[in-house]
Amino acid sequence: MILLELVVMLVMILIGSNMKGIGLGLTGVLGMLIFVQFFGMKPAAPPGDIMLIILSIVTLSAALDAAGGLKYLVGVAEKIIRKNPKRITIVAPLVSFVLCLFAGTSHVIYSLLPIIADVAAKNRIRPERPLSASVIACHAALTGSPMAACTAALAAILAYNGASLDILIICIPSCLIGSIAAALVVYKRGKDLELDPEFLEKMKDPEFAAEIDMQKDTSENKQDDKKAKIAVGIFSIAILIIVLGGSFPELVPKSAEGNPNFHVNADGTLKMVTIIEIIALSAAALISLITKTSADKIVKSSLFTAMATALVSVFGIVWMAATFMEANKEAITNFLGGMIAGQIWIFAIAIFIMGILMFSQGATTKAMIPLGLTLGIPSPALIAMFPAVNSFFILPGYPTLLNAINMDKTGSTKIGKFVINHSFMIPGIVQTVVSIVIGFILSSILIK
Repeated sequence: MILLELVVMLVMILIGSNMKGIGLGLTGVLGMLIFVQFFGMKPAAPPGDIMLIILSIVTLSAALDAAGGLKYLVGVAEKIIRKNPKRITIVAPLVSFVLCLFAGTSHVIYSLLPIIADVAAKNRIRPERPLSASVIACHAALTGSPMAACTAALAAILAYNGASLDILIICIPSCLIGSIAAALVVYKRGKDLELDPEFLEKMKDPEFAAEIDMQKDTSENKQDDKKAKIAVGIFSIAILIIVLGGSFPELVPKSAEGNPNFHVNADGTLKMVTIIEIIALSAAALISLITKTSADKIVKSSLFTAMATALVSVFGIVWMAATFMEANKEAITNFLGGMIAGQIWIFAIAIFIMGILMFSQGATTKAMIPLGLTLGIPSPALIAMFPAVNSFFILPGYPTLLNAINMDKTGSTKIGKFVINHSFMIPGIVQTVVSIVIGFILSSILIK
């Protein structure tokens, strides 16, 4: 019976992945209907904590975007990239990593991709190199960003004092080193544009050649930098408070003991999800009030509209996966427990595979980390494995990958004949493996 149930879940995930958008969430709930109606399963608790984390953090990011803060940060990143054109294959991924680490969302990479492609092509550097490494780096940055929903979800699941700080000190350096390794792997990948027959043939077209070498006017679309800087400042303070609150609970106000609920522990301390909700949404309110950014403008931000897709997707797919896991907890625990006995790193492979199917870092975190805890895997090891949730690059359907392909006018960044032999496969695998290995090394040294 468990095999049939597993087939139903996988089919729903695959169908939902092909539907894009909220498709994954909708097919997840359809899977729930099948589980309840035909298999008699008891529905698990819906993932309310991660949904509230997504709602709070994305609302804050949307407020930052509406106030011009994200545009300001992208402008700073653009200046750095354009000042180092010959080293763009290394510089662009590093800039992308830092930008997404701070912003807590990979959506900001969309503004950088055309800049990266433009600078690379003008300097006759194969755009595939910096574009592929930058996209992989922007995903990696989220597994360590204090403002990323998946990182906040991991801290909430681990739920021990100092979990947030442990995640940051392990995942930020490990994912950064992994991103550098990915950039080095693609540094000489493929032919240089000056030797690429396909590019040379395209350059015979005067219109194409003029478009490649056309100088961009980076002075256009100037904005109110003062307003943007204030928004960035409030956002930065919110990040600091969330990190401190999660790392040092004694700094957080404490309520009466003995009345635990969704937001408060039995000892009266606030749960991580509560800290994130209060600080993130309060910071969004301050950005709106101080910078005089209207609430309507925040709602119209592309980040805010994307949140609806994320909420539906996480709700459906995580609810279905949690229901399957709980109904078959004993069988799954025995099977995986036997496999990882003495070799806990094998669980990272399970996380990686689930990440491919779920197409979501947050959903994969919510589905797999509790299972890891049930299997008795220590928290430091789970933190080291955390970058495995970034495996959705395997199937090249994620918007960041497709956007990078579309931005490359030279055609060097592409999906291969066999689909999985695409430009992002090698840097993605290298980044993930190196990050996990470094994570295990750091966790053994830094976490006692």
